[in-house]
Amino acid sequence: MPNPANAYNELITLVKEAALLGSIGSLLGWDERVQMPPRGADHRANQSSLLARKVHEHGTAPRIGELLAQIEAAKTADPDRAANVREIRRQYDRATKLPASLVEEMAKTEVLAQQAWGDARAKNDFPAFAPWLEKWVTLKRQQATCYGYTGHIYNALLEDFEPGETAENLSRVFESLRAPLVDLIGRIVASGRRAPLDILERRYPADGQAKLARQAAAAVGFDFNAGRLDVSLHPFCSGIGPGDTRMTTRYDENYFGDAFFGVLHETGHALYDQGLPHEHFGTPRGDAVSLGIHESQSRMWENLVGRSRAFWSHFMPKARAVFPDQLKDVTEDQWYFAVNDVRPSLIRTESDETTYNLHILLRFELEKALLTGDLSVPDLPAAWNQKMKTYLGVDVPDDARGCLQDIHWSGGSMGYFPTYTLGNLYAAQFFEQARQDLGDLDAQFGSGQFAPLLTWLRENIHRHGKRHRAPDLVQQITHRPLSAEPLLNHLRHKAAELYGV
Repeated sequence: MPNPANAYNELITLVKEAALLGSIGSLLGWDERVQMPPRGADHRANQSSLLARKVHEHGTAPRIGELLAQIEAAKTADPDRAANVREIRRQYDRATKLPASLVEEMAKTEVLAQQAWGDARAKNDFPAFAPWLEKWVTLKRQQATCYGYTGHIYNALLEDFEPGETAENLSRVFESLRAPLVDLIGRIVASGRRAPLDILERRYPADGQAKLARQAAAAVGFDFNAGRLDVSLHPFCSGIGPGDTRMTTRYDENYFGDAFFGVLHETGHALYDQGLPHEHFGTPRGDAVSLGIHESQSRMWENLVGRSRAFWSHFMPKARAVFPDQLKDVTEDQWYFAVNDVRPSLIRTESDETTYNLHILLRFELEKALLTGDLSVPDLPAAWNQKMKTYLGVDVPDDARGCLQDIHWSGGSMGYFPTYTLGNLYAAQFFEQARQDLGDLDAQFGSGQFAPLLTWLRENIHRHGKRHRAPDLVQQITHRPLSAEPLLNHLRHKAAELYGV
């Protein structure tokens, strides 16, 4: 008779081996976007596609299915084991539905399409990228068909990023935000108050920005002995494995906010990766709950902490030390207003807390339409521009600042964008609870004490890995289901403070 304990140990060994192979792929991906020479793209595509096939074959081996069946036949009271078996079963069932040829083709397309996107964005040439996007739409439809789905085709892809979520539910959630946000933005614009953005648009040399960004990342808890910060076209964070978490940013010497808050954002992701239990690496217990929960960590450190008045009462002297000439005539109140400016804008990654979710709504609707065929790829720029005008009142001057601005579609990440809004919702609700549990967070931030919040996040979120699904985690921590109210309350409070509305 099979021994469930032996079967479980063998299963974990196989799963960890697949994760090690996957981490090699992550390293190749980081290198591709940070330091690979342009002419290496074809070879890297071949490397990535071969490795993706090997990872897929390893993770879909019949032996894993046999072991799961043996383990599931014997109930367990161990919560770690139960979580691992539950999530490995889910991943195995999905992975075995994908043919290796499709997995290999998607990995190869990701490398080549991202290179094409980078060139097209630099040259403002959407037609050059369009064939790659058309290929991705075809591949994603194939992937969704292999998975199978109920309701919208989008649900099959969303499951990869936010397990259990549906396009139908997201549409309802987004609708609960749309009207209050449009109303709030309208009142802010009508207030006539304008933040002094010119103080962010002075010349801030990249080396000084890099120094200050590293100070901020270290201050909130990023371990540079277990990570790095580099430069790439599009900022990202990659958790290669225990002791190796890599962030990137980009510097605009004529705008302070892009790199600084981008680094705080990626630091939030990195802190989550560095806080996952290393002993469980390669298993669900050593992995993040979902992309939405991951995004909650980045948005919390970027916005709820990094744009707070308390943060800058502590960090303004450090900024003045690095940029004495640029900030000599700037008060703390002016700086706080500038970094919390609210106004409709073109670029998602540079948009403010209040308008950000409308950028996500736009992308969510376009993705759904591309997948169903209601929108053709050649018509995407016009559809994008129309929605930007309708939702944000913004005229898009070119595709580089329009539908080519994000890297996600070039990597085939359809279903990813909604997790950003979910992250904002999770972040606000978690932060509200942290205030209740930890006392005066503003006083702590003002004196440079960020460790209490990080410890709270590690205790309540990071250390659990995938022990809980996202809705259960929110309920457990905050004692209620996910709600839009904490985020709306936060945004309204700041608007009242700065804009008097």
